[in-house]
Amino acid sequence: MQVVHKCCCGLDIHKKVIVACMRMIQSDGTLLQQVRTFGATTKALIELSDWLVSMDCTHVAMESTGVYWKPVYNVLEGSFELLLVNAQHIKAVPGRKTDVKDSEWIAELLQYGLLKGSFVPEASQRELRDLTRLRTSLIREHARAVNRLQKVLEDANIKLSSVASDVMGTSARLMLNAIVGGETDPAVLSDMAKRRLREKIPQLQEALTGRIKPHHRFMIQELLVHIDDLDGSVERLNKELEERFRPFEVELGLLDTIPGINVHKAQEIIAEIGVDMTRFGHHTRLASWAAICPGNNESAGKRKTGKTRDGNKWLKHSLIGAAHGASHSKNTYLNAQYHRLRGRRGTNKAIVAVAHSLLVIVYHVLAKLEPYKELGANYFDQREEQAIQRRLVRRLERLGYEVSIKKVA
Repeated sequence: MQVVHKCCCGLDIHKKVIVACMRMIQSDGTLLQQVRTFGATTKALIELSDWLVSMDCTHVAMESTGVYWKPVYNVLEGSFELLLVNAQHIKAVPGRKTDVKDSEWIAELLQYGLLKGSFVPEASQRELRDLTRLRTSLIREHARAVNRLQKVLEDANIKLSSVASDVMGTSARLMLNAIVGGETDPAVLSDMAKRRLREKIPQLQEALTGRIKPHHRFMIQELLVHIDDLDGSVERLNKELEERFRPFEVELGLLDTIPGINVHKAQEIIAEIGVDMTRFGHHTRLASWAAICPGNNESAGKRKTGKTRDGNKWLKHSLIGAAHGASHSKNTYLNAQYHRLRGRRGTNKAIVAVAHSLLVIVYHVLAKLEPYKELGANYFDQREEQAIQRRLVRRLERLGYEVSIKKVA
């Protein structure tokens, strides 16, 4: 094999220890290999950087092991050509399972140009990723806390969620605060209903008749405090993200024209893929990187499972959520696509297909900086007009009808 990099280094990264293997082709053509072990603190990482500089190293490869690669990447970024490699792509050869052997194997693969680096965005985009991912985690925790609250109410024989659509709405919150305060009379509690919920006061009285014990009140109070804290954290994150996304107001506005994508979803998508689509080159490459397209598994001329791969789970979560919203939009291409596929492929596959279409749309909107152009709910009918005619005529003929078609002026 041909040597691609004359001086490179492979890193085997752990929580506390980093094993570095340096491979250098000297002027006489001989191979010089050095292996050193460093700590994972910032001081030790600076020593690692100084050692790489002193050896005139140009390329460094490391595995994407959890979050432990991030401190190393932050220190070495800008000084070397860094390759963050999927661990599955460099599985250890049998007999090579020690830290030293792993680092040597990574360095050897790198020197012969056999490693492909993962997409690592610039530092500013990584900061946006951290913030949007934290917001997503807090929103998920908020949903879990609300579910815990509903379980406590069920344990106390309170069926509030069977009458009120939102147990954290204004009316329901007033009732819960009163329950925490010691109120147990269903008539008093149901009279706290506001607006349209007052039409269901008889049902509320029946639903609020329960067996509330002191420990139930304590748990409800703690969960309400926890939910309020989460609401405050999400609100502060929204304000911080609003400030940080000001340079991308144009892109956010364009993405907001796509059905199913609101400002928050647009922020999450930009944080994951950025706004420069030239780094992907084509929408098929973006979809493949995001693992939101059918898998490629073929052998002996036979197409096997088309299950999607494991990709960027945060981006996939945002796209799937947007696809659910787009599938319920009215008179849109995406809604038509969803209903067209759901009948014969099932709900889940139809949602993934819509998510794939959304990512393709996002690519073209960001690449061209043009708003989304709606194709309409009848797009598929117009595209396949002749095929639809033939299919419907055959169905009627099989039923015993003689069919003649005349187009209306």
